Amino acid sequence: MKASTGGTRERIKAVALELFTEQGYEKTSLREIAERLNVTKAALYYHFKSKDEIVTSFVVDRVERIDALVDWAESQPATRETRRELIARYADVMFTDDHPSVMRFFEQNQTVLKNLAAGQQMRGRMMRLATALCRGDDSPAAQLRAALSLFAVHSSWFAVRTPHITDAERRKIALDVADELLAKIGEPDAREGAEPR
Repeated sequence: MKASTGGTRERIKAVALELFTEQGYEKTSLREIAERLNVTKAALYYHFKSKDEIVTSFVVDRVERIDALVDWAESQPATRETRRELIARYADVMFTDDHPSVMRFFEQNQTVLKNLAAGQQMRGRMMRLATALCRGDDSPAAQLRAALSLFAVHSSWFAVRTPHITDAERRKIALDVADELLAKIGEPDAREGAEPR
């Protein structure tokens, strides 16, 4: 693909994301995206045939990154250090340039995402990542802690409302909370039905 074509696709994605976040996925038309870009609908169709294709493009890159993370984790020992490294690598993926906008879109358009194949694909990958985080401890508590540690990274974009916080500070807070959850995975006292010491 030519660099200019790739650049156009990225511009389309950025503008679509902006509009989807501002007014919602359902209320945004391809015509509005084309108008904001100052291009014809035909030019937009050359890159994306539907809004679903645009959303899928947001998901595909993240799915590939998550798959790479899970593959790495599965090649490592199931230790607390591996979990800490995995969640840190995941945070690096989530703290990319467009991530805050993508996360706002995902948060505001959950109903739409449930009905799109891309949303279901993303959900499946997140479950695979949570499974990698609690590998070696299949207790229900470990499964929940793993999922909540991922949510800590996600929710830091909208739950932490402190003004003027930097991305580095937000990332550190998310990882500190995730680490508190992950620290209990694999610990005998944290397993369901374990006798307290």
